[in-house]
Amino acid sequence: MQIDKHSLREQTWENMMKEKVGRFPFPLKGRIPNFKGAEKAAAHVFNMDVYKRASVIKVNPDSPQLPIRAQVIKDGKILLVPTPRLKDGFIQVNPENVPLGEEKKAASLKHILHYGKVTPLKDLPTVDLLFAGSVAVHPDGRRIGKGEGYADREYAILRELGNPPMPVIGTTHSIQVVNDDFHTDNYDLTLDYIVTEEGVIETGAEHKKPSGIQWDLVTKEERKAMPVLDEIWELTR
Repeated sequence: MQIDKHSLREQTWENMMKEKVGRFPFPLKGRIPNFKGAEKAAAHVFNMDVYKRASVIKVNPDSPQLPIRAQVIKDGKILLVPTPRLKDGFIQVNPENVPLGEEKKAASLKHILHYGKVTPLKDLPTVDLLFAGSVAVHPDGRRIGKGEGYADREYAILRELGNPPMPVIGTTHSIQVVNDDFHTDNYDLTLDYIVTEEGVIETGAEHKKPSGIQWDLVTKEERKAMPVLDEIWELTR
């Protein structure tokens, strides 16, 4: 029997609070929750071949992925971070523009624009690896975000712009890995790897990832809230 995404999302936030595995910022509800052990999960990532091979990495802007964003810069890789609500596309941070010891500051949303800049979509480098924030994940790669669809849309945008398919990693607390069955749509993003404080789960995700933007599902309201959509339409038509 399937559980709806909203219920599973709420249940996961509740479980994290009950087990006291969440951490600042609070409340956990309504966001990609930060979790105790985020640094341990990140450390597992840095040993993965798929990470070592990547030169350009897109990481979501949420708190639990800050250690990943900082290490991407430390490792001399190019970091891409979506702007809030994808209003302007992506911020690009080149490691040579970050003084030694300032990587964590450069990877924080408060300071990132002091070190990086919003890059026009037509000038984006090819992304080799993508990180997506999650509230709950299934071992088969299905994921549930906070309900606004940004991770799905970010991947779809990159594919629409001609980026080849990218492996996708999600770092979460082990309590966020659930066995409940839930429905996904063909525009939903799946994870190839789930990395928790306990280690790496290779999902073997059989659910297809978006190959581009499903324009028939884009509303006028979304176009207004996300001007990059019109820019992409012009670039790709």
